[in-house]
Amino acid sequence: MERITIDPITRLEGHGKIEIFLNEEGDVANTYFQIPELRGFEQFCVGRPAEEMPRITNRICGVCPEAHHMAASKALDALFHVEPTPAAKKVREMFYSAFYVTDHTTHFYALGGPDFVMGPESPAAERNILGVIHKVGLEIGGQVIACRQRNHHVIQEVGGRGVHPVAGLPGGWSKAISKEMQEEFKEIAKQNVEFALFSLQLFNDVVLGNSAYVDMILSDPYTQQIYYMGTVDENNLTNFYDGMIRVVAPDGEEFVKYPAKDYAKHIAERVEPWSYLKFPYLKNVGWKGFVDGKDSGMYAATPLSRLNAADGMATPKAQEAYEKFYETLGSKKVNGRYQPVHHTLAAHWARLVELLYAAERMEELINDPEIIDPNTRAPVTEVPTEGVGSVEAPRGTLTHHYWTDENGILTKVNLIVGTTNNNAPITLSIKKAAQALITKGTVVTDGLLNKVEMAFRSYDPCFGCATHSLPGQMPLEVKIRDADGEVVEVLQQYC
Repeated sequence: MERITIDPITRLEGHGKIEIFLNEEGDVANTYFQIPELRGFEQFCVGRPAEEMPRITNRICGVCPEAHHMAASKALDALFHVEPTPAAKKVREMFYSAFYVTDHTTHFYALGGPDFVMGPESPAAERNILGVIHKVGLEIGGQVIACRQRNHHVIQEVGGRGVHPVAGLPGGWSKAISKEMQEEFKEIAKQNVEFALFSLQLFNDVVLGNSAYVDMILSDPYTQQIYYMGTVDENNLTNFYDGMIRVVAPDGEEFVKYPAKDYAKHIAERVEPWSYLKFPYLKNVGWKGFVDGKDSGMYAATPLSRLNAADGMATPKAQEAYEKFYETLGSKKVNGRYQPVHHTLAAHWARLVELLYAAERMEELINDPEIIDPNTRAPVTEVPTEGVGSVEAPRGTLTHHYWTDENGILTKVNLIVGTTNNNAPITLSIKKAAQALITKGTVVTDGLLNKVEMAFRSYDPCFGCATHSLPGQMPLEVKIRDADGEVVEVLQQYC
């Protein structure tokens, strides 16, 4: 049996590889999406004071520390039985919206976008942010850099640090927003809305204006019908910071809606011996393997999933973009809501709709007079017990679950992070793409393998924080060198 290996896979956070096995006829028999790294945050956090979790878990990676910081802070609210003040909630969500703008900008322009701007089969050296800037112009590149710069300024000012924020506390936030900060951030939020609209227009011109790209988005290799998860507000509209977690079936019918604290009633996790990444699935459907359809327990939690799970967006311009998204992709309304879009590459477009929502939501919050109320923390008076916190990370629903003793020392930790939700659908997406693209007699080129990688790249995966399971022994190799750099001894464990 012939093997094709893509190692390492590219334009993601973390490490991974794809193993493709061909049968005797030269067709794809099976694929394996392997994550070879282990971080183990769930284990080494045990024994720590619970209030350290917002600062510990945001060190999982430098891509979305704000998401872990926020989920941890909300888990502490529940753990210590304290309700944050109204001002604290608004500060948190405004801060989180600024983060969303930076993160979605990064993925579209640096990670996912190069496949469309440069072309999926363009030379590998050109499929990156530098190639994008060279093609679309320095002015656009400057706008991308400026967007990230101004929003990281907000993150640093409000969160206390530019990369790993420190302001989250049980019951609120350690730093209030001054009147001067509010005025500065109002202008930043306005610029964010303009940039999001510009990015959607760029997508319209570059991607939707190219019939070959549209055909690829709609093609079978990048289509699968599964369940979709996302957080919604009381009107079933998208919300990143708070609300109920909603899951809809492939036909668009609501399957379940639950508060974050009840996640274990609905989500189970399984492991496979070839990956350090768990495979969550819907308990009330069951695990049926790597297959799609209503009888499969697989679900996705991505920007596309959040749009599919919601009845619409909670801000006006994003709602217009949401409606154009579904109308353009041929979705019909049933009982007042659009039917799900099942084309996984459409997640890149959905991400820009969310970018606009985050920018508009930030503008709404920073213009709220209550956001400069200095009362940003409620006092903690209760004995800690158990708490669950959840937000929508850019890559999916993020859940932190903590248990402590009466002194607030952690006795158990469980994390279901954004990419973990998507592990099973990513695995299936890669297999479908490989089976469609590699058949008997196919000349396997770098561009063709990049199209296989595009199957996972639409999920914007982040494997640094997603690896928790222990299917076997951790391989270790130590090389001892002398002063001249020559290897004098090799020590191996489980290699």
